Amino acid sequence: QVQLVESGGGLVQAGGSLRLSCAASGSIVSIYDMGWYRQAPGKQREPVAHITSIGGTNYSGSAKGRFTISRDNAKNTVSLQMNSLKPEDTGVYYCNADLKATGTPYAMSYWGKGTLVTVSS
Repeated sequence: QVQLVESGGGLVQAGGSLRLSCAASGSIVSIYDMGWYRQAPGKQREPVAHITSIGGTNYSGSAKGRFTISRDNAKNTVSLQMNSLKPEDTGVYYCNADLKATGTPYAMSYWGKGTLVTVSS
């Protein structure tokens, strides 16, 4: 019913920029916190950036100063602007959202299927 779909991944050279977007769709009542995670090959998924419903943000140490997370509550989207990309940023980036779906009593965490970002050296 509810789904998150990421877009914007691709191949970019080190030092370049990329903008990822995630759109939530379906029978949604409210979206609370949203975030971006990434998983490098053979590694565990790790948080990259987080944003609250009112715009407060948190970043991982590696993302701070280079990445910017933002959201558009009217469109149910969250974006991640990535600048000064490094090869170690390579991985599958996943969108996450805590939201309440229509007909459910509690908010739940939802995940997108991911979008691949490859940064070449």
